Amino acid sequence: MRVGRGRASGSARPRGRSGGEGAGAAAQTNDYMQPEEDWDRDLLLDPAWEKQQRKTFTAWCNSHLRKAGTQIENIEEDFRDGLKLMLLLEVISGERLAKPERGKMRVHKISNVNKALDFIASKGVKLVSIGAEGKETMVEILRLETKPSWCLLSCFCPSLCLSLAEPAHFALFCLSHSWKDGLGFCALIHRHRPELIDYGKLRKDDPLTNLNTAFDVAEKYLDIPKMLDAEDIVGTARPDEKAIMTYVSSFYHAFSGAQKAETAANRICKVLAVNQENEQLMEDYEKLASDLLEWIRRTIPWLENRAPENTMQAMQQKLEDFRDYRRLHKPPKVQEKCQLEINFNTLQTKLRLSNRPAFMPSEGKMVSDINNAWGGLEQAEKGYEEWLLNEIRRLERLDHLAEKFRQKASIHESWTDGKEAMLQQKDYETATLSEIKALLKKHEAFESDLAAHQDRVEQIAAIAQELNELDYYDSPSVNARCQKICDQWDNLGALTQKRREALERTEKLLETIDQLYLEYAKRAAPFNNWMEGAMEDLQDTFIVHTIEEIQGLTTAHEQFKATLPDADKERQAILGIHNEVSKIVQTYHVNMAGTNPYTTITPQEINGKWEHVRQLVPRRDQALMEEHARQQQNERLRKQFGAQANVIGPWIQTKMEFHLTCRSHEYSNNTAPLSFSCFSLSVPGMPWQLSFLGCDHSGTLGPEEFKACLISLGYDIGNDAQGEAEFARIMSIVDPNRMGVVTFQAFIDFMSRETADTDTADQVMASFKILAGDKNYITVDELRRELPPDQAEYCIARMAPYNGRDAVPGALDYMSFSTALYGESDL
Repeated sequence: MRVGRGRASGSARPRGRSGGEGAGAAAQTNDYMQPEEDWDRDLLLDPAWEKQQRKTFTAWCNSHLRKAGTQIENIEEDFRDGLKLMLLLEVISGERLAKPERGKMRVHKISNVNKALDFIASKGVKLVSIGAEGKETMVEILRLETKPSWCLLSCFCPSLCLSLAEPAHFALFCLSHSWKDGLGFCALIHRHRPELIDYGKLRKDDPLTNLNTAFDVAEKYLDIPKMLDAEDIVGTARPDEKAIMTYVSSFYHAFSGAQKAETAANRICKVLAVNQENEQLMEDYEKLASDLLEWIRRTIPWLENRAPENTMQAMQQKLEDFRDYRRLHKPPKVQEKCQLEINFNTLQTKLRLSNRPAFMPSEGKMVSDINNAWGGLEQAEKGYEEWLLNEIRRLERLDHLAEKFRQKASIHESWTDGKEAMLQQKDYETATLSEIKALLKKHEAFESDLAAHQDRVEQIAAIAQELNELDYYDSPSVNARCQKICDQWDNLGALTQKRREALERTEKLLETIDQLYLEYAKRAAPFNNWMEGAMEDLQDTFIVHTIEEIQGLTTAHEQFKATLPDADKERQAILGIHNEVSKIVQTYHVNMAGTNPYTTITPQEINGKWEHVRQLVPRRDQALMEEHARQQQNERLRKQFGAQANVIGPWIQTKMEFHLTCRSHEYSNNTAPLSFSCFSLSVPGMPWQLSFLGCDHSGTLGPEEFKACLISLGYDIGNDAQGEAEFARIMSIVDPNRMGVVTFQAFIDFMSRETADTDTADQVMASFKILAGDKNYITVDELRRELPPDQAEYCIARMAPYNGRDAVPGALDYMSFSTALYGESDL
């Protein structure tokens, strides 16, 4: 086998890339990883170097083998039979190798190693002079031109190798001394998990602390085993770059796996939440159905009890109990029954929309079963009600006549109570005319009521006579009560006639007085208004500006004074009407209850106001004379002002016109038309529909405007070839007819499809596979580590044990669990 030391890593250069991570990319990766022909034999055979290689490769292998529940301690011994080597290749490749030989003979072991080597070679890894029959097979593999960890990385992590080979990362990831101070490892951890390392407190001059910090944190929090020793790296002038790269690759798997695990865990949590909610609804239905059926079973025997009672009071209590049942106990159960049907239909709809199997309640708790039980309850209730009513009617007929007499007598006695005292009142003696008329109307109504009660009195007498004929046991008390009612009735008739006569006599006297009061009010009101207006005019403070105006006021005042004699005559006529009322009251001894109902104006008030008018007239005369003299003086001053204003006015007008011309010119120079352009708006936390708000009044967006909308919503459609291709794809969806515009409806349809989120059994299964590290099973610890506590326990309680040939103790079958969530199998 030819071995030698490669060139310094700084001399290596990656070849150009064109395209994705397909076969071409893998080929380029292998070209980059192709070793130089002039390896340094001394370094490769150096025991310290070989020890570091063994330790790194052993730790790297164990980081993958533990996913299958095993590990290695000695490379030569543990890989000699080829079984764990094949298992390692299956874990890191995700592919199945040929079935291994389980025998213990040398030929079986050689066969397994050859299968592993053939698989490695099939992936494009160059194997130079290595065979399964070599005495030190693993040592030879360790001395491959491409060391095992490095060649397997290039086979099964091409995206990482290409990334490490890019010039932008070459200085850090390919030069071994770049990791020597430990800051590179710490920075890598801090970039993805900043809470684990306080990068600002690290010192470049303390590499040992930096390296140990990174290795300890990676092992404790990122589940990355220690493949390197800090002392070996610090104490070596040039640490082995490929051993370091093998360790760095574990970070890539840890961080990329964490992101996938988080996405997978979120999807699983969403699906489990739907199942948990549905199961809670099922439990609620079962409990509500059980409670309702139990209530129905307890109630029906009570409704079927037909034991009769001997007294009306006992039967009335049964009826009251039944009414309480109808009013208080049954309505909530009706609500529960309706709610039960609503819950059942809602649950079935939710299960159908989420691709779950239909809900089948326990035996006897179907909606139809509950309806049948409820029908039996309704039938028993109807029979019980009919029986109650018949029993009550039977007891009522026994004492019907006696009760009827007592009721009618009580009603009549209640009506007549206080009627005699009312008819004997003399309230009409101090009443007004309106009150008398009201008393008469009231009395007429009483007479009508009295006539209507005549029939009841006759019925009372007839019932009493019938009770006597039937030899009722309490007939004496009935007869006495009937006689009292008849005597009182005759007395009420006599008092009614006497009160009517007194009311009619008083009404005639008050009508005469009322006519006089009305006449007084009709004439006193306008006269009083005239006097108040006159007083207001005589005291009014006048404001005049010319001699003509004061002369007009003087003329009006003279005309007013000419009307005073006629006004005095009207005053005396009004006072005469009041005197006539006083004579009638004194002659017929009428008790006046109050004053004139039509007016509040008294004779004293009229005389007082008249005297005040007479006093104000001469005062007005004096005020008009004084104002006339002032207006004459003002007229002289106005003429003097007008002469001076005619001189200054034209000069002011000229200055104002000049000032307005200057302001108009300044405003026109500072004003520019405004224009607005279309914009795209995306507000965090607001619906994406807002992105279309910037369209013009046509309700459409042009291609560039639509592109701005997509960029604002987070779409990666830059100006490179990939971005342009993506934008062309989107435009073919929203503008299939190539009209050059995007309508609002097309935008809504596109975004609705883009934001739609559904889940399927395959998606959930794929998410569990990520959490399980690509294994066909998942463990309890992995579920509890990746999921919230309640949902983790939910899965643990329902997942069946995994029975595949790669099963380990405690392995759970997440595949059957995922299909069961959607009704494809039973949990």
